[in-house]
Amino acid sequence: MKILARHLTADLFNCQNKQLNDNEQILDMLKKILQELEMQLISCSSENLDNGHNVLMLIMSDGHITLHVYPERKYVALDVFLCREDAEPDKLGQAIRSFFKPDKIKTTILKRGGFGTAKELKPKVKTRVAPLRKIHNTGAKVIRILARRNNNAQ
Repeated sequence: MKILARHLTADLFNCQNKQLNDNEQILDMLKKILQELEMQLISCSSENLDNGHNVLMLIMSDGHITLHVYPERKYVALDVFLCREDAEPDKLGQAIRSFFKPDKIKTTILKRGGFGTAKELKPKVKTRVAPLRKIHNTGAKVIRILARRNNNAQ
Protein backbone atom coordinates (compact mmCIF):
# COMPACT_ATOMS: atom_id res chain seq x y z
CA MET A 1 0.00 0.00 0.00
CA LYS A 2 1.38 3.41 -0.98
CA ILE A 3 0.91 6.04 1.69
CA LEU A 4 1.63 9.77 1.58
CA ALA A 5 2.54 10.48 5.19
CA ARG A 6 2.75 9.22 8.76
CA HIS A 7 0.92 10.93 11.58
CA LEU A 8 1.56 10.50 15.30
CA THR A 9 -0.75 11.84 17.97
CA ALA A 10 0.07 11.52 21.64
CA ASP A 11 -1.56 12.49 24.91
CA LEU A 12 1.01 13.09 27.65
CA PHE A 13 -0.59 12.95 31.10
CA ASN A 14 0.81 14.24 34.42
CA CYS A 15 3.97 15.74 32.89
CA GLN A 16 6.73 16.13 35.48
CA ASN A 17 8.65 18.92 33.70
CA LYS A 18 8.14 22.16 35.65
CA GLN A 19 8.69 24.35 32.55
CA LEU A 20 5.26 23.79 30.96
CA ASN A 21 4.63 27.58 30.87
CA ASP A 22 7.97 28.36 29.22
CA ASN A 23 7.21 28.45 25.48
CA GLU A 24 10.75 29.61 24.64
CA GLN A 25 12.33 26.63 26.40
CA ILE A 26 9.90 24.24 24.71
CA LEU A 27 10.62 25.80 21.28
CA ASP A 28 14.38 25.55 21.92
CA MET A 29 13.97 21.86 22.77
CA LEU A 30 11.95 21.24 19.60
CA LYS A 31 14.49 23.08 17.41
CA LYS A 32 17.33 21.07 18.95
CA ILE A 33 15.51 17.78 18.24
CA LEU A 34 14.89 18.80 14.62
CA GLN A 35 18.56 19.71 14.22
CA GLU A 36 19.67 16.36 15.68
CA LEU A 37 17.33 14.50 13.30
CA GLU A 38 18.49 16.68 10.38
CA MET A 39 15.01 18.04 9.67
CA GLN A 40 14.67 21.46 8.10
CA LEU A 41 12.65 24.02 10.10
CA ILE A 42 10.77 26.60 8.00
CA SER A 43 8.93 28.54 10.72
CA CYS A 44 7.74 28.30 14.30
CA SER A 45 5.33 30.15 16.53
CA SER A 46 3.80 29.99 19.98
CA GLU A 47 0.75 31.56 21.56
CA ASN A 48 -0.59 31.79 25.11
CA LEU A 49 -4.35 31.43 24.79
CA ASP A 50 -6.93 32.93 27.13
CA ASN A 51 -8.31 29.58 28.26
CA GLY A 52 -5.12 28.56 30.10
CA HIS A 53 -3.19 26.70 27.47
CA ASN A 54 -0.32 27.35 25.10
CA VAL A 55 -0.08 26.37 21.45
CA LEU A 56 3.26 25.81 19.72
CA MET A 57 3.61 25.00 16.04
CA LEU A 58 6.63 24.21 13.91
CA ILE A 59 6.42 23.97 10.14
CA MET A 60 9.13 21.84 8.55
CA SER A 61 10.03 21.11 4.95
CA ASP A 62 8.46 17.67 5.32
CA GLY A 63 5.66 18.14 7.86
CA HIS A 64 4.68 19.84 11.09
CA ILE A 65 4.68 19.52 14.88
CA THR A 66 1.89 20.98 16.98
CA LEU A 67 1.73 21.04 20.77
CA HIS A 68 -1.15 22.10 22.97
CA VAL A 69 0.23 22.53 26.50
CA TYR A 70 -2.08 22.78 29.51
CA PRO A 71 0.30 23.69 32.39
CA GLU A 72 -2.31 23.57 35.19
CA ARG A 73 -3.37 20.07 34.15
CA LYS A 74 0.21 18.92 33.45
CA TYR A 75 -1.09 17.71 30.08
CA VAL A 76 0.36 17.98 26.57
CA ALA A 77 -1.39 17.05 23.31
CA LEU A 78 1.22 16.30 20.64
CA ASP A 79 0.72 16.05 16.89
CA VAL A 80 3.56 15.08 14.49
CA PHE A 81 2.80 14.85 10.77
CA LEU A 82 5.61 13.83 8.40
CA CYS A 83 5.06 13.84 4.64
CA ARG A 84 7.09 10.77 3.72
CA GLU A 85 6.05 7.15 3.41
CA ASP A 86 9.16 6.00 5.28
CA ALA A 87 8.95 8.70 7.98
CA GLU A 88 9.41 7.79 11.62
CA PRO A 89 7.38 10.30 13.65
CA ASP A 90 7.87 8.20 16.78
CA LYS A 91 11.54 9.30 16.90
CA LEU A 92 10.33 12.87 17.32
CA GLY A 93 7.64 11.72 19.73
CA GLN A 94 10.11 9.86 21.95
CA ALA A 95 12.42 12.87 22.18
CA ILE A 96 9.52 15.17 23.05
CA ARG A 97 8.17 12.69 25.63
CA SER A 98 11.58 12.54 27.33
CA PHE A 99 11.47 16.34 27.74
CA PHE A 100 8.00 16.43 29.32
CA LYS A 101 8.42 13.25 31.43
CA PRO A 102 4.75 12.15 31.53
CA ASP A 103 3.43 9.44 33.88
CA LYS A 104 1.05 8.09 31.23
CA ILE A 105 1.15 8.26 27.44
CA LYS A 106 -1.44 7.36 24.84
CA THR A 107 0.01 7.26 21.33
CA THR A 108 -1.70 6.70 18.00
CA ILE A 109 0.17 6.28 14.72
CA LEU A 110 -1.71 6.69 11.45
CA LYS A 111 -0.71 6.06 7.86
CA ARG A 112 -2.13 9.01 5.94
CA GLY A 113 -3.21 9.00 2.33
CA GLY A 114 -3.27 5.21 2.06
CA PHE A 115 -5.93 3.90 -0.24
CA GLY A 116 -5.84 0.27 0.89
CA THR A 117 -8.43 -1.78 2.73
CA ALA A 118 -10.04 -0.66 5.99
CA LYS A 119 -8.02 -3.26 7.90
CA GLU A 120 -4.73 -1.81 6.59
CA LEU A 121 -5.78 1.70 7.67
CA LYS A 122 -6.57 0.80 11.28
CA PRO A 123 -4.42 2.97 13.61
CA LYS A 124 -1.93 1.46 16.03
CA VAL A 125 -2.57 2.64 19.59
CA LYS A 126 -0.13 2.24 22.47
CA THR A 127 -0.61 3.25 26.08
CA ARG A 128 2.29 3.40 28.47
CA VAL A 129 2.22 4.09 32.20
CA ALA A 130 5.27 5.04 34.23
CA PRO A 131 6.31 2.24 36.68
CA LEU A 132 5.53 4.16 39.89
CA ARG A 133 2.08 5.04 38.57
CA LYS A 134 1.45 1.33 37.84
CA ILE A 135 2.31 0.44 41.43
CA HIS A 136 -0.02 3.13 42.77
CA ASN A 137 -2.87 2.01 40.49
CA THR A 138 -2.38 -1.66 41.44
CA GLY A 139 -2.32 -0.79 45.15
CA ALA A 140 -5.54 1.19 44.81
CA LYS A 141 -7.22 -1.76 43.06
CA VAL A 142 -6.13 -4.17 45.79
CA ILE A 143 -7.50 -1.85 48.49
CA ARG A 144 -10.86 -1.59 46.68
CA ILE A 145 -11.10 -5.39 46.33
CA LEU A 146 -10.27 -5.92 50.01
CA ALA A 147 -12.79 -3.26 51.05
CA ARG A 148 -15.53 -4.93 48.97
CA ARG A 149 -14.74 -8.33 50.48
CA ASN A 150 -14.79 -6.81 53.96
CA ASN A 151 -18.17 -5.15 53.30
CA ASN A 152 -19.62 -8.38 51.87
CA ALA A 153 -18.40 -10.39 54.88
CA GLN A 154 -20.22 -8.09 57.29
